[in-house]
Amino acid sequence: MEKILFTSESVSEGHPDKLCDQISDAILDECLKQDPNARVACECYITTNLLIIGGEIRVKGTIDYEKVARRLICNVGYESEEWGIDGNTCEVKVVIDEQSNDIAMGVDNGGAGDQGIMFGYATNETSDYMPLPISIAHDLILLATNLRKNNTFKDARPDMKSQVTIDYSDPNNLRIDTILMSIQHNENYNKVEFENFVKEHIMDEIAKKYQMNTDYKYLINPTGRFVIGGPKGDTGLTGRKIVVDTYGGMARIGGGAFSGKDATKVDRSASYMARYITKNIVAANLCDKCELQLSYGIGVAEPLSIFIETFNTEKISKDKIIDIIKNNFDLTPKGIVETLELKQPIYLQTSVGGHFGRGDFSWEKLDKVELLKEAVKN
Repeated sequence: MEKILFTSESVSEGHPDKLCDQISDAILDECLKQDPNARVACECYITTNLLIIGGEIRVKGTIDYEKVARRLICNVGYESEEWGIDGNTCEVKVVIDEQSNDIAMGVDNGGAGDQGIMFGYATNETSDYMPLPISIAHDLILLATNLRKNNTFKDARPDMKSQVTIDYSDPNNLRIDTILMSIQHNENYNKVEFENFVKEHIMDEIAKKYQMNTDYKYLINPTGRFVIGGPKGDTGLTGRKIVVDTYGGMARIGGGAFSGKDATKVDRSASYMARYITKNIVAANLCDKCELQLSYGIGVAEPLSIFIETFNTEKISKDKIIDIIKNNFDLTPKGIVETLELKQPIYLQTSVGGHFGRGDFSWEKLDKVELLKEAVKN
């Protein structure tokens, strides 16, 4: 019988797309620090020694967009043109306008900032209610980055990718089939030493963390060389890694990205709410897996539709689960912002390592579990 394999990937803070996500969210945080009611839609494009910051922003205060961006780029570790970009000297173009009044008048009245479809997902296959492949992929990158930054990981540069394939053939005995890591490195490095470090101190460590097998297949920089990376190796755009940001392809994704958008944009806030709902539903044992879709119309407060998929794992009917959602969660944009406290400058920390399954973010709390259990009884 053929194996049942599923693969997810993650990318590091030094990946060009993630660099743009971080700059966009750093700018959002700076706006929210000065004005919690700021309206922000900020996107970035980056290439060799050039950053373009664009978007529509309405904020009470003065933001030095260029300063925020340069600081972020340098903090990631890009202070050399040889590495792809120098945050101190690169060209920065800022093209920012104010939010359209046509959009603002709908949002000011409590409506959604745009039309859109959003998904949330949770599964009980891991303790953080996330799919196993994406959780491992993120942790590989986060560990490698931390080791690079504390100078333990010799010759590593900021741009990294991971890819994890899980064998689902036996649901009671999940195994790692393959781990792939591509990690930018210095020109004159010891290849054997570098690859041994990756296998022993990154791949094996994360496998052990998840109590998984260490006899997996593995690939490290399979082209044989990864010196040219970062913005020099590839252009970057805000919002291009939405599968990495969400569930690694295990669940459907909505029509919009997250980074650089304030919480009036349901692309972001309703996705967070959908994750919050599904995580609490699975933790309350209403089902083993849960995928929730919400849809909105611009300027309209209530969702246009609610759809739920439980993959035949539901303990009560899906209709009853939808009724419980409607009766226990405020799904208006205003209600979502208030429930999840989304006017806080918390967004930069979401932009690497995924938006779900980690940290103490409000949408990861399990504070509705008992309420949902009680709702089932009633």
